[in-house]
Amino acid sequence: MTKFRTIFTHVFLCIASFLSIFPFFWMIVGMTNTSTDIIKGKLTFGSELLANISNFINSVNLGSILWTSTKIAILGTLFTLLLCSMAGYGFEIYKSKIKSRLMSLLMLSMMMPFAAIMVPLFKMFSNLKLMNTATAVILPSLATAFMIFFFLQNTKSFPKDLLQSARVDGLNEFQAFFYIFMPSMKSTYAAAAIITFMSYWNSYLWPLIVLQSENNKTMPLIISSLASAYSPDYGMIMVAIVITTIPTVLIFFLMQKHFVEGMVGSVK
Repeated sequence: MTKFRTIFTHVFLCIASFLSIFPFFWMIVGMTNTSTDIIKGKLTFGSELLANISNFINSVNLGSILWTSTKIAILGTLFTLLLCSMAGYGFEIYKSKIKSRLMSLLMLSMMMPFAAIMVPLFKMFSNLKLMNTATAVILPSLATAFMIFFFLQNTKSFPKDLLQSARVDGLNEFQAFFYIFMPSMKSTYAAAAIITFMSYWNSYLWPLIVLQSENNKTMPLIISSLASAYSPDYGMIMVAIVITTIPTVLIFFLMQKHFVEGMVGSVK
């Protein structure tokens, strides 16, 4: 019985791994084939890689697009981590009934679909003359309820004695946060950084609304416009998808260890 269970487990994991990896394999194979071969479902490597890359580079302003996507993702991630970690830290360290109720209201906001606030946000940023700027993309996601809750939960495992020692040594609250709390929660910050970076990098709906200039488009918007063409070139689209995927894959693998530790709430 144990042997059968082991075999079944390995077979199941192999099938699950294949289903998970196959889209990436097909994406890489697709970027080497023509659009016709991709439509036919060809699963072997072709000889059109350089042609597809050349067509993509000649079709879009790749440098400007990558710069816009990178700027939004990096700045958004840095400010989101700072604000949400300070909020989660404050909710946990300085507890009160009012703060508990406020946190409950923040959690309820997670149930509100983005479509419900999309029009008011558009009007607000339009009145502030911030349309077609990276600021308009970043601001609505700076302090999300999920990320505040994530830091709050991880702060529960933070040893409070360190704060008391820091206060005795003469550090004020901001110094204790930056010099004691942040270095001790590196794994939590790493996990949050991966989640937040991927969210900004892959964001589609809100950038589609506020980024109205071709020079300010992000990679997901470019992929969407290429795919919605009258006769889409799927080889070129696969190249764009691979380029878009590379940064998130690199960040995840570089910070994978810290990501796992941060998700389980460990403190280093």
